[in-house]
Amino acid sequence: MNLTILSVAYPLSPVVPDAVGGAEQILSYLDEALVRAGHRSIVLACAGSRVRGNLVEIAETPARLDRAASATAHEQVRAALAATLARYPVDLVHMHGIDFPAYLPPPDVPALATLHLPPDWYPKEIFEGPAERLWLNCVSSTQHAACPASRCLLAPIRNGIPIGRAASHAKRNFVLSLARICPEKGIHLALDAARRADVAAVIAGKVFPYPEHEQYFATQIGPRLDRQRRYIGPVSGARKRRLLAAARCVLIPSLVAETSSLVAAEAQAAGTPVIAFRHGALVDAIEHDVTGYLVDDASEMAEAIARVHEIDPEACRAFARRHFSLERMIQSYFVTYEKLAGLRHSPACVASAA
Repeated sequence: MNLTILSVAYPLSPVVPDAVGGAEQILSYLDEALVRAGHRSIVLACAGSRVRGNLVEIAETPARLDRAASATAHEQVRAALAATLARYPVDLVHMHGIDFPAYLPPPDVPALATLHLPPDWYPKEIFEGPAERLWLNCVSSTQHAACPASRCLLAPIRNGIPIGRAASHAKRNFVLSLARICPEKGIHLALDAARRADVAAVIAGKVFPYPEHEQYFATQIGPRLDRQRRYIGPVSGARKRRLLAAARCVLIPSLVAETSSLVAAEAQAAGTPVIAFRHGALVDAIEHDVTGYLVDDASEMAEAIARVHEIDPEACRAFARRHFSLERMIQSYFVTYEKLAGLRHSPACVASAA
């Protein structure tokens, strides 16, 4: 069954290989897999995106991200979506942005929205609608369990990564945090833990031009940096993989209920332990005392840093192979695509899709 899948990205973040955001990474993996399998992949995303399929481009991310920028982007997505659906016989629209309710496709085209963020970050109405043309899926069982009961909610599809791309590197005496630099990621607590443990720290990630993100960096990150604790900006590709492999451990001090953690998966695939706060799907993303440690605050994180030498790198790699298979994730999405694509041509398929 040859499919035409239209993937709609969050309109203010480009889709590129090794993107900063998890949603963009997953979309990129699926786009590549669709093309490789002989399907037609169309990706609606902002300028600066690089995809394997056909790119439908809207304006580039503005220098300032605020409500006005979001409203403008939503208008552009709605116009581009209508034009694309008029041009191509799309079987399914797959939406990845948190703001997807602002640009839903018309009801004659089945749509799947992957919830990459905590369920309570989305309007509750998405769970209350009839399960006829809009379907939802989560990226972990923990996130799925936190959702309200809904006929629209399909089984979760766990995020996967390309395990074979993990780098191998001699360990160096620094800890690493790799994330968007924003308040909910708690990066200031990673710096506090590194200082308590008297170890060098490398902070890598992008500061998006949201006022609250820039203020967070200026007031909470910048003052904590010194010769031993450095911020190196966003990283990707081979450089990111080398950092993940060389780090003594990776710190994930997230302050929200994470729905998944590609960074935790990538670190373990490289044989690097992970120390994470006990929030959301992070409790399933590592195996406590085997591939890292689950802790409750910066003090416990510092104590755990001193113990990471007890973790066997091969146990980390084995855990990643068992739990974060990219091939399994892609196959699960392909099965879902085929099932939901039938809704455009056969309304009787609605019941079986659930």
